Amino acid sequence: MAAELYYQAIGTLQSHSHLNNFDHHQKRYNNVVTLVARDFVSSNGLSIRRSNRSGQRSCSVIRSLASQTSVVDPVLSPSRSNAGDTYKKSNEAALILIRHGESLWNEKNLFTGCVDVPLSKKGIDEAIEAGKRISSIPIDVIFTSALIRAQMTAMLAMTQHRRGKVPIIMHNESEQSRSWSQVFSEDTKKQSIPVIPSWQLNERMYGELQGLNKQETADRYGKEQVHEWRRSYDTPPPNGESLEMCAERAVAYFRDQIEPQLLSGKNVMISAHGNSLRSIIMYLDKLTSQEVISLELSTGIPMLYIFKEGRFIRRGSPVAPSEAGVYAYTRRLALYKQKLDDMFQ
Repeated sequence: MAAELYYQAIGTLQSHSHLNNFDHHQKRYNNVVTLVARDFVSSNGLSIRRSNRSGQRSCSVIRSLASQTSVVDPVLSPSRSNAGDTYKKSNEAALILIRHGESLWNEKNLFTGCVDVPLSKKGIDEAIEAGKRISSIPIDVIFTSALIRAQMTAMLAMTQHRRGKVPIIMHNESEQSRSWSQVFSEDTKKQSIPVIPSWQLNERMYGELQGLNKQETADRYGKEQVHEWRRSYDTPPPNGESLEMCAERAVAYFRDQIEPQLLSGKNVMISAHGNSLRSIIMYLDKLTSQEVISLELSTGIPMLYIFKEGRFIRRGSPVAPSEAGVYAYTRRLALYKQKLDDMFQ
């Protein structure tokens, strides 16, 4: 796992005098956000730290609670006196799922599976567009598969994030890898996001179909047989994995490695594949094996969930980079977005 990082929080709310520079509607919106923030602070035992030096907003370093780091870019940070109780009562984290953009073999209509193929030009554009759509959602840690198309999607998406933090792939395959990739600047760590690759999030292995043209395969084996291999829950292609087998490894990894991050308050992005993400969504939405086989995920389209009080709540998929409403923002996410607006306008 990634070494423990220390992170920066977003600056405080904009002053009322500065709001005079905006038109009437903008002032009303900001005032509403301010009232929501104050209500959220008082109801959850949180605190806002301010600094007016040279008119600059303060940034505070949020240190780890026990062995877990706190939310990387929290909208509000728990006060030190009751941090533990606050996290137990009102912990909330965002979970973003992204299926990688179109790959070069998607473009050629070939079965890809676990063959490590990069994105196509269209896939690159899809990844960048996905990044624009999640540019105002806090992200503290990224999980990807071990395959380059998922990692490219995550990296390209993060070039669009407004917070400007740099994703860094964590190499834990050997002691030398960990030692050689160590970052020694605390300031640099604060502006970084760990990216954790895992083979358990790989696309399901398509066995002897990998590299074959999908249409030619249907002509050879029959449409019904190929459809059963592709869309049944428990029938694998020759020497390959079924969706059930893929789900066993993907969901187990999600429970063991990703869910604890969410429980600790971290906001997580997963960049993976159609079948590994279908497996995770099956777990999140409690779908049956019959329901999950009809679930389709488009390439490069983010899906947002909120994890709160042990429950996963689907909040939808964004349709435009600047439309906050399509995310069905929670108060916390709306406040985070407003703070980004204040920082970077």
